[in-house]
Amino acid sequence: MNLPFYIARRYLFSKKKHNAINIISGISVCGVALATLALVCTLSVFNGFQDMVAGFFTAFDPELKITVREGKVFEPDSPDFQKVRSLPEIKVWTETLEENAMVQYKDRQAMTIIKGVEDNFDQLTSIDSLLYGTGEFILHDSIVDYGVLGVELISELGTGIQFVDPLQVYAPKRNVRVNMANPSASFNRDYLFSPGVVFIVNQQKYDAGYILTSLSFARRLFDYDTEVSAIELKLKSDANVTAVQKDISRILGDGFVVQNRYQQQADVFRIMEIEKFISYLFLTFILAIACFNVIGSLSMLIIDKREDVATLRNLGADDSLIGRIFLFEGRLISAFGAFAGIVLGLLLCFVQQHFGLISLGGGNGSFVVDAYPVSVHATDVLLVFVTVITVGFLSVWYPVHYLTRRLLKK
Repeated sequence: MNLPFYIARRYLFSKKKHNAINIISGISVCGVALATLALVCTLSVFNGFQDMVAGFFTAFDPELKITVREGKVFEPDSPDFQKVRSLPEIKVWTETLEENAMVQYKDRQAMTIIKGVEDNFDQLTSIDSLLYGTGEFILHDSIVDYGVLGVELISELGTGIQFVDPLQVYAPKRNVRVNMANPSASFNRDYLFSPGVVFIVNQQKYDAGYILTSLSFARRLFDYDTEVSAIELKLKSDANVTAVQKDISRILGDGFVVQNRYQQQADVFRIMEIEKFISYLFLTFILAIACFNVIGSLSMLIIDKREDVATLRNLGADDSLIGRIFLFEGRLISAFGAFAGIVLGLLLCFVQQHFGLISLGGGNGSFVVDAYPVSVHATDVLLVFVTVITVGFLSVWYPVHYLTRRLLKK
């Protein structure tokens, strides 16, 4: 066994001459453990919020979305798109058309995004899980077109879930200059009726700005024939999303963009990743401060073990070996603190995940979830362990060398 490590291990667990050294060593371990626990729990809470937000998006967004790199619309009937459509991994293929429009209900108006979709949209996404109301998800029938509104847009327009009067939708005519003498002649106007349901994604982007309707209505309103703004795909359960995304990008070339769910909401997840990283940096700084508490423990231990050091020197030990003993001592304190903190952090995350020990407050349904969501990722646990060990080792290296030279002079 490595002699410095063996002696350092004995020093860590043995009783010292002065009980204060044991207490200070215990406090040092607890300080490192608490900082480690905070890192594990904080990163896990950020993961929980990220998974929760991703769950909201995935119920509305497709697995893969194809858009044109330049411009707003494109023709989906080219030979390349036929090749994509014939890929065996694709389960659902839906053409969509999105464009801005103004909607009016009685005396209230709002700007919104009209999203025209095909009838198989409910097979593409889990839209049924987002619907509220007594009606059903229907886009059109033989007589009228229906519009499924976001819940915040319903509130802004004052329509209610089941509105009787139709919703008036206005969009500027394509390639037509505005007639200043009669501006209304430069706009297309159409009507949407209520299917008796609204959707709630719990994201303002959708709840306050989107109306789902039929693709034929959107094309008629915006003066398009067969063009689409996007093609949205659902893959078979055994398909590899990344591999299919690369295949589609290769077939379509640089003129089109193929995005998965996370890339479709890149801005949101990038902000969350930045917040997570900043929290990690702050907690790492606190960890560094906690690790410096080890220095006090080591300095007292070095003074306490002067007689042992003299004996080791008489037996032939040099200053390098003696320095490594106390260096291992500091590293062991950091390692035990890291291990204890990770175990306690995982235990606290388990309790929070299953029992919701720490609530968000309010208690009146004002939040999407009642308690802080938690999701433990193995990569984060490994990152925390490596961070604690690295910071702990670096924080004691120079102080140990300095203290052993000053306090253990021959």
